[in-house]
Amino acid sequence: MSDYPGNISARLKAARATDAAPMVSADQPTDHYESYKIRARMVGVLLRDARIKAQRTVEECAGLLRITADQYERWEYGDEVPSLPQLELLAYFLDVPISHFWSVDTLEASAQDPARTQIDYLGLRDRMIGALLRIAREERGLSLEALSDETGVAVAQIESYEMGAIPVPMHELTVLSNPLRKSMTYFLESSSHLGELLMLREEWKHFTGLPEDIRKFAANPLNVGFIEIAILFSQMPADSLRRVGESVLNISL
Repeated sequence: MSDYPGNISARLKAARATDAAPMVSADQPTDHYESYKIRARMVGVLLRDARIKAQRTVEECAGLLRITADQYERWEYGDEVPSLPQLELLAYFLDVPISHFWSVDTLEASAQDPARTQIDYLGLRDRMIGALLRIAREERGLSLEALSDETGVAVAQIESYEMGAIPVPMHELTVLSNPLRKSMTYFLESSSHLGELLMLREEWKHFTGLPEDIRKFAANPLNVGFIEIAILFSQMPADSLRRVGESVLNISL
């Protein structure tokens, strides 16, 4: 199938407006057939939009639903319409919300420029790392000159880093973090989806580094209660924890 020409999102909205437009004459009967046809075409456009965005073929989508490629193409052309359960499977397969298929905005029209997004992300992260660098320096009570003396990085360079004007090279960030008593984890992104994914990978790395018996214990759902108790103990003040230990010792005597 060839790509649909023109602005798909705009055409969808126009079709929706036409579909919802009031009748000119109260005596004129509603053309249900035309209304259904417009809605079918809208679903077809959104279906194709989601498939192309997910980089799936007609054959892959048809195979998922155990239908022929011809029948799936009839859906995208608006000649036929899939059922709600079929759309639910396609939403899962194409990684879109089910509501996408009754919206008026295509993924193609709403997608941001990936290159622009990456540039914005890098600029934002440079400013965040600079702010964290300044906060850590001030917490340690170090002046720019003092930090420069300890690391060999020029004062003007550190100042530019803290302002987020230029990115901090990794080897210099490592050197700067030593007198500030901060690990690389301190500077890692943690608030976005990307940050959560990176943090999850770090946590998994630490988990797989544990002794095998501890991993097996933690992975057993039946031991969740014991882990929760351990967490509570770890959050207790030292005096309270000492009293608990003394109580356990008295019971065992």
